[in-house]
Amino acid sequence: MENNLYILGTVIVPIIGSIVALGFAKFNKIQRYIGVATSLIAWLASGVLLSQVYTIGVQTYELGGYRPPFGIVLVADTLGGLFTFMVTTVMVGGLIFNLHGKDKCMTYPAFTPLFLLMEAGLTGAMLTGDLFTLFVFVELTVFASVSLTAISDDPFGLEAALKYIFISSMGTVFLLLGIAAMYATLGTLNMAHMAELLSTGERPLLAPAAAIMLLCAFLLKGGVFPFHFWQPDFHMTAPTPVHAMLSSIVVKVGVYGIIRLITLLFTEEAVLLQGWLILLGAIGIVFGSLGALRTYDGKRMLAYSTFAQVGFILVGIGWGNPIALIGAIVYAFNHAFIKSAMLMLVGVVSSYAKIKTAKFTDISGIGQKIPAMTGWLFFLGGLALAGIPPLNGFISKLALIQGGIESEQWFSLIFIIGAGILTVMYTIRGWQNIFQRKPFEDTVETKPIGEGDSLLAPFLLITGCVLLGIVFAEPLVLLVTETVNQISDPSIYISAVGLDLGS
Repeated sequence: MENNLYILGTVIVPIIGSIVALGFAKFNKIQRYIGVATSLIAWLASGVLLSQVYTIGVQTYELGGYRPPFGIVLVADTLGGLFTFMVTTVMVGGLIFNLHGKDKCMTYPAFTPLFLLMEAGLTGAMLTGDLFTLFVFVELTVFASVSLTAISDDPFGLEAALKYIFISSMGTVFLLLGIAAMYATLGTLNMAHMAELLSTGERPLLAPAAAIMLLCAFLLKGGVFPFHFWQPDFHMTAPTPVHAMLSSIVVKVGVYGIIRLITLLFTEEAVLLQGWLILLGAIGIVFGSLGALRTYDGKRMLAYSTFAQVGFILVGIGWGNPIALIGAIVYAFNHAFIKSAMLMLVGVVSSYAKIKTAKFTDISGIGQKIPAMTGWLFFLGGLALAGIPPLNGFISKLALIQGGIESEQWFSLIFIIGAGILTVMYTIRGWQNIFQRKPFEDTVETKPIGEGDSLLAPFLLITGCVLLGIVFAEPLVLLVTETVNQISDPSIYISAVGLDLGS
C-alpha cells in the first residue's frame, strides 16, 4: 500500500509530541504525561502497521509525493515493522519509568522532548528506504542520547557524553564515506535502487569498499568489538530510562543495518561479511560475559552483558541460514524487553540508596530493605537473560542453537553454549549481591519505601517477557519466519518500492 499513514505516524508522532512537550516547559508533570501519551500513540500506530505488513504486504510512504529513487520513501517490510514495534514498545516502558522518576535531570524542560526525539530517530532509522536519510535518523538518535546523558545527575555524565561524541564521530565518518562511495558508484541513495543495480553481479570499484565502511559504521553503532570500549562509561552515567533504551534498542540500529547490508545490498559479499560477524560476535560474547562477571557495578554489569548478547545475535546472522536468521531476530526482539527491564530494576535499587549508586559495594544487601517485588522481578529478568525456560530468553537461545545445528557450525555452536553459562553466573552473582547478602553497614540506612523509583515500567516489561515465553512464543517465531522469508528475497522489497527502473 502506498502512502500508508501509519508509517508516517510512527516517525512524526514522537516529533510532534516533542514540540508539544516543549510548549509545557514550565509544567514538568504535564510534559511527562505528554511523553507517555505520545509513545502510546506511536506504539498503536506501529502495532497496526506490523499487522498490515504481515497480512497485506510491504507498506510504503513517499515523502512529499516524489517518486523514488529521486524522492525519499519510508518502507515497512516485516523486518522494519517488527523492529519498529520493538522500539515503540520499549519506549513506552521508558517514558512510563520517566513518569515517576526521581532524578533531578528528569525535571529539566528538555528531558522528555529529547527522549521523544530519540524515539523518532530510532523509528525513522528502521523505516527509511534511503541510505542518507538513515544517516540523518541515526545522528538524531545520537544527538538525543548524548544530550540526555550530558544532563544526567551523575557528575561524570558530561565526560561520558563528550567521549561518546568523539567515538560516534568515527561511526559518522564510516557511514558518510560508505554513503558517498555508494552514491559515486551507483548514482542513487535509494536502498531498493542500490540493491537492484548491485543484483546484476557487476561490482564497481568502490562497492566492496563501501560494504566494509558501512559494516564498520553499524558495528560501532551496535557497540560491537572492537568498537565497544565507549559503552560502559556512557551507559553507566546515563539516567536510568536512557540507559535502558541505549542498551536494549539503540544498539539494535547497528543490528538492523547489518541485516540490511547482508540481505538486501551486498548479497554477493554476504559470505565474507558473515565470516567477520562470527569472529567478532564470538569475541564479544567472551569479552562481554567476562567483563559482566568481574565488574563492580550493577549498571556496568548489564552494559558489558549487552556486548555479549549482541555477540550472540551477530553469530546467528553470521551463520546465515534461515533458521539461524530466525534465531538472531527473535533474540534481538526478546533481548530488548529483558535488558530494558533489568536496567530499570537496577535503577530502582540504586534509587533507594542514600546516595544513588549501582556499585555492589554500596547496594549489597539493600534488596532486603526495599519492596520485595523488586527482587522477584530481578530474579525473573535474570532467568530470561540467561535463557531459562519458560521465559522468552529460552526461546531466543533455542532458536539460535537450532540455527547453529542447521549450519553445522559445531565449534562455534559449542563455544557459544559454553559462553552462555557465563550469563547464568553473572546474573546469579548480581541477584545474590543485591538481594541475598546481609546488608553492609553502609547500606543499612535506605530511603523509605515509596521514595524510590516506580516498579510499574519494569513490571510491565517483565510481564512481556513471561508472555513472550509462554503465550506468544509461537506467534513471534511465525512472524519472524515470515520476516526471514521476505528478506531472503530482495525483489520483494525492491518491487514494493515501485521503482520504474526500466525507464
